[in-house]
Amino acid sequence: MRRKFTMVAAAGALALGLAACGGGGAGAGGGSTEGAGGGADPSDITIGVAMPTETSERWIADGKAVKQGLEDLGYKVNLQYAGDDIPTQTQQIDQMITSGADVLIIASIDGTALTSQLESAAAQNIPVIAYDRLIRDSENVDFYVTFDNFAVGVAQGTALLQGMGLIDASGVAVQGVQGPLNIELFAGSPDDNNAGFFFDGAMSVLQPYIDNGTLVVKSGQTDFDTVATLRWSQEAAQKRMEDLLTSTYSDGSTLSGVLSPFDGISRGIITALQGVGQGPTIEAGLPIVTGQDAEIASVKLINDGVQSSTIFKDTRKLADQSVKVAEAFVKGEKPEANDTETYDNGKKVVPSYLLTVDTVFAEDIVPLLVDSGYWTEAQVQSGVA
Repeated sequence: MRRKFTMVAAAGALALGLAACGGGGAGAGGGSTEGAGGGADPSDITIGVAMPTETSERWIADGKAVKQGLEDLGYKVNLQYAGDDIPTQTQQIDQMITSGADVLIIASIDGTALTSQLESAAAQNIPVIAYDRLIRDSENVDFYVTFDNFAVGVAQGTALLQGMGLIDASGVAVQGVQGPLNIELFAGSPDDNNAGFFFDGAMSVLQPYIDNGTLVVKSGQTDFDTVATLRWSQEAAQKRMEDLLTSTYSDGSTLSGVLSPFDGISRGIITALQGVGQGPTIEAGLPIVTGQDAEIASVKLINDGVQSSTIFKDTRKLADQSVKVAEAFVKGEKPEANDTETYDNGKKVVPSYLLTVDTVFAEDIVPLLVDSGYWTEAQVQSGVA
């Protein structure tokens, strides 16, 4: 099928050029092998953007930012949210392909559920960009834009230690803090490839403290499959925390900290803890709870001394990078990667661009979130975007 931005006379030369630069496109087909040359009118190009859900403000912001960035370059954008429903997302991507998308940017719900869609994309030389969540078990993934997900986990584990007073802000052990301290572990959704990286990164920091007895996971629940939270559900996290409190802490034992990989999960955990009379703030005895994504509701909790920390992944940068990658594919160029070793999706190592993250405690809200324009002071105070 001829892509609508093909320069027919130059097709042979373009294919040779792409082969020379090693720009493996979609599957074995080499991506948008006919879609380069810089001769296309951007308004003739459609980019399909598939986002997982509108139940998280993070994904709403991602979708808007990607759409705006692409439209600023003159491209048409087909942005779809799938409501965390896998069949809906597969149908949306099928529709994008059949309606003539030239590039796909996909933040998958289940990174293993899109094999047939990616095969269809490859058959039509449509490059596929995995957005923040790696699409697994398919050779037809051309590029991956994300944050350094293992580093995110390291930051979360470090934030838990710092919040509990075991290390200071520079990572140096604080003298005189006595263990054992009880903690519990939560992980993200098992169908999200990132969740394993987050958990492994955090455990690389926490495991030495568990091994030497400073930290104790009193429930004994330490393996990823046991502590994972399907679909990153706040409600499921709250229910599991309630069950842990009943089964493990009804003897009066003190829970000092909880590793949480996502702000929504953190809020579920905090609701469960406050529901049994803990807190209501850290100063009043609420356990230290980590987080991720700097969602405004959790930023307010951090500002109010309820949640301890979150990891700030500036999704504006992620959106900008995905736009750059899409534009490179449209032009028949090889996107810039800064990691070509880490992200093996089971079929291939996917070239990736990794972005850095920041840890946010209460004192970091203004310099990292307000001064950068990510949130306003009024939003921090209200907890409403």
